[in-house]
Amino acid sequence: MAEPAVVRVLICDDHEMVRRGLRTFLELHEDLSIVGEAADAAACVEVALAKEPDVILLDLKMPEGDGVETLRRLRSAGVKAKVLIVTSFSETTQLLPAVREGAAGIVYKNIDPAALANAIRTVHSGHVLLPPAVASALIGGAGGPDRLAQLTSRERDVLIEITHGRSNREIARTLHLAEKTVKTHVSSILFKLGVADRTQAALYAVRAGLTE
Repeated sequence: MAEPAVVRVLICDDHEMVRRGLRTFLELHEDLSIVGEAADAAACVEVALAKEPDVILLDLKMPEGDGVETLRRLRSAGVKAKVLIVTSFSETTQLLPAVREGAAGIVYKNIDPAALANAIRTVHSGHVLLPPAVASALIGGAGGPDRLAQLTSRERDVLIEITHGRSNREIARTLHLAEKTVKTHVSSILFKLGVADRTQAALYAVRAGLTE
């Protein structure tokens, strides 16, 4: 049996004790490798470009650019890593901007160490991990089923695959479609649901009851 792929992790937090604590218990997991640390936004981008992590653990309160600004810098720099926000903030209004800037997940700093390791694996596999209140606020509490009704049966199939974190190529293989056709379906899905990206489409589908 093949061994699980090692997930390369970058820790970005301005508190050295927090970084040290995260490194200590994450290094206990053989499938997680800490490839670097950063104490501010600029260093986070610099190390991400140099080390090419799979997942970045990012604090929302950072010097020289907060977590949201750091997310923008990472995307502008072309960093492909999934970003998992690790924060002490619980107010939805403070967390939503990070999701809209591309964060794949949010967990709180009081999270159980084993649960954090699982959260890293979850976002790395392409899934979205958000507190219920944030997911609800992101897509709104109304209109989900009505908008889903606008999708064709094939678009619904594609959307379900999106919620599983699959890429266009993987969806094409699963549904026996051309990758270009999948791309067209995805664009149509985003338009019909009125969302900006695949993450929001997946959240919309789960909230509306299309999939678990």
